[in-house]
Amino acid sequence: MAGFKTYVSESYNELVHKVSWPTWKELQSSAIVVLISALIISMIVFLMDFIFGVHNMSASSAWHGLLGYIYKFLGQ
Repeated sequence: MAGFKTYVSESYNELVHKVSWPTWKELQSSAIVVLISALIISMIVFLMDFIFGVHNMSASSAWHGLLGYIYKFLGQ
């Protein structure tokens, strides 16, 4: 139990006295960069899925994705 108490005490000491916390302005700018990056990556994944993936396999759907048309052309 003494080892756990030492661990908690040292962890607290490090978090309070040794960690360099970002300012509110730095935190905001980092959050904006992460948000924009996540939006760009999600759009890329969406476009890849829309272009290369089989969007909807129902017969009534006009768009099956590029791979859907390739599979239809190959007869699979």
